[in-house]
Amino acid sequence: MLTETVCVALSAGGLAIAMMTAYRRRFLSAARIAAYALIPIGLAMTGILGWIEDLVFHPSVWLGFVLLGVSWLLLTATRAVERRRQGGRGKLPEGAAGRPVNGGRPSRESRGRSGRKPASDGDDFSDIEAILKKHGI
Repeated sequence: MLTETVCVALSAGGLAIAMMTAYRRRFLSAARIAAYALIPIGLAMTGILGWIEDLVFHPSVWLGFVLLGVSWLLLTATRAVERRRQGGRGKLPEGAAGRPVNGGRPSRESRGRSGRKPASDGDDFSDIEAILKKHGI
């Protein structure tokens, strides 16, 4: 009963402020204030406030939120540890922005002078090693 009384008082005060704003011929602001002022009384009339009271004033509900937070932290921590352990194994070398080095194109050395890729692919790994050494990896 007390929460409904507080909601009615908030709505009445908000509507009074909206009326004063409308008197100053600021109708758009007055309509916005009136819309916000009607929210507390609407919540009281729909019965949502009872659910909110049960949510706020029961320790078991807060314990449930704490447990959800702990589970989220555990999941996040295990993902971070897993990523750190993998250390990028099995991935192509990447630049600082997370894109492949050279945009995924073959380097000039691997294409040769004519611009075409040579027939032997044995030099591909030496190019990758050179790139990794260049970046200090």
